Amino acid sequence: MQYKVLALDLDGTLTNSRKVITPRTQAALRQAAAAGVRIVLASGRPTVGIAPLAKALALQESGGCILSYNGGKILDCTTGEVLVQHAFPPALVGDVCAFARQNGVAALTYDSGGVVSEHPGDAYVQEEARINAIPIRQVADLAKAVDFAVNKFLLVGDPARMPHVEERMQQQFAGKLSIYRSQPFFLEIMPLGVEKSASLGLLLGRLGLTPANLMACGDGWNDLPMLRFAGLGVAMENAVPEVKVAADYVTADNDHDGVGLAVEKFILGKEGCV
Repeated sequence: MQYKVLALDLDGTLTNSRKVITPRTQAALRQAAAAGVRIVLASGRPTVGIAPLAKALALQESGGCILSYNGGKILDCTTGEVLVQHAFPPALVGDVCAFARQNGVAALTYDSGGVVSEHPGDAYVQEEARINAIPIRQVADLAKAVDFAVNKFLLVGDPARMPHVEERMQQQFAGKLSIYRSQPFFLEIMPLGVEKSASLGLLLGRLGLTPANLMACGDGWNDLPMLRFAGLGVAMENAVPEVKVAADYVTADNDHDGVGLAVEKFILGKEGCV
């Protein structure tokens, strides 16, 4: 079997519009895991927001992993061991928070309990909490409140403004941070060099494997490095155009078993799958 590791983005990819895994996709993934494929749930979400999906797929039994914070951390679901960890540079916390205020967007990060933000009433801060099913802790000054290690920040705002915000941030923090949009309203901010493909590369090295052994599925801008890195990059039909262009294969959308169909075709070898 060529593909020994399967990396899956979550929102817009593994989960459907209701944020659940469809039965056909779940069955295909369980079969792949039983055949020895290591499943990695690769998301910008915090670890706590991925854990319920890992449990639904029984990754603690099959040796799967959680790649959270867009590559900031990889956790072995069976042993609980942290395999990869990248801490956000403390010296840049204040600068990121100041940038958010100056550009009219909300900043948030995460503690062990959930989201931490100055703006709990912001619709997009609430959306991040809703997606992950975690609470929001309001603080008066986010930069001062972050006196603990974090893996990433998230800037959230009106989708019409976020491309401009991203461009300005790329300019101001060039050579200092890695910056990717995961949704039209979410801008992921990680330590420099941190993204899904870089952390997957470290995981493959630990396993004695190469990118040729990796199949990856995604739909958003932050999935581009991962799909280009993988031996087989699969884009969802609902993916942004840039992701479709970069992918080796385009499967069905996330509401029509796109991940399940791709797994059936390329890992399980079932005929007739699109």
